[in-house]
Amino acid sequence: MTNISPNIRAEILVNALPYIQEYAGQVVVIKYGGNAMINEDLKAAVIQDVVLLNLIGIKVVLVHGGGPEIKEMLEKIGKESEFIDGLRVTDDETMDIVQQVLCGKVNKNLVSLLIKQGGKGVGLAGMDGNLFQAIKYDDQHGHVGNIVQVDSSIVEDVLEKGYIPVISSVAAGLDQLTNYNINADIAAEKLAVALKAKKLILLTDVMGLMKDPKDESTLISKLKVSQVSSFEKEGIISGGMIPKVQCAVEAVRQGVGTVNIQDGRIPHSILIELLSSEGVGTMFY
Repeated sequence: MTNISPNIRAEILVNALPYIQEYAGQVVVIKYGGNAMINEDLKAAVIQDVVLLNLIGIKVVLVHGGGPEIKEMLEKIGKESEFIDGLRVTDDETMDIVQQVLCGKVNKNLVSLLIKQGGKGVGLAGMDGNLFQAIKYDDQHGHVGNIVQVDSSIVEDVLEKGYIPVISSVAAGLDQLTNYNINADIAAEKLAVALKAKKLILLTDVMGLMKDPKDESTLISKLKVSQVSSFEKEGIISGGMIPKVQCAVEAVRQGVGTVNIQDGRIPHSILIELLSSEGVGTMFY
């Protein structure tokens, strides 16, 4: 950026103006995960994007998981990670680690990074203020939950005061006296619906939905939710993309403006999507 002339800088800002006007005062929920949460340069870019959006009047909410950090902590105590159907099997000991890592280390580190970049972050666990309440997903996954109730009032209060809520994907148990491990995509989707968000962004480690997962030139830039079932039948939506697309469809059907599944490995992909005509990833509407 240091080599860009003042004229070009001004032109960039002017071109972003219509998008700033569109999103000012609106809620944007970002599910933060994947390499964008591990690579230090990408992490810095995401934090800068969030702070900038907040400063221009967009109400940004960060929802995060922390799979790699949980795995690392489990390894330190000699415990292997086990997954069934892409979900972490969470016994009592693992749930203790999940809660310590997500609500403690990861959450507070993200808040600190926001503060260092001039932002105002507030860390919240999914249990705070009855934000997320869940019931057991099934017996074989242990303390993995399905969110059945969302009370977004604590998040709305934080947003109204100009802060950036940073929310860990855990939930209070509604069916028993325990907390539950929640898939971060689902937590972000449920919260976006409750907040009537204009946009939900799911950061991942692929470009988006592609007709051929091995060929990035086949990226589908826009997709109506009504077309999703036919894409599923054709096998275009498969594997790990299935739950993400299901989140996108559910969010749009319940009132979220648009949902993006996009590549968090692209520096400043959030700004590119929100404040430019180019956009990134696959937009569901």
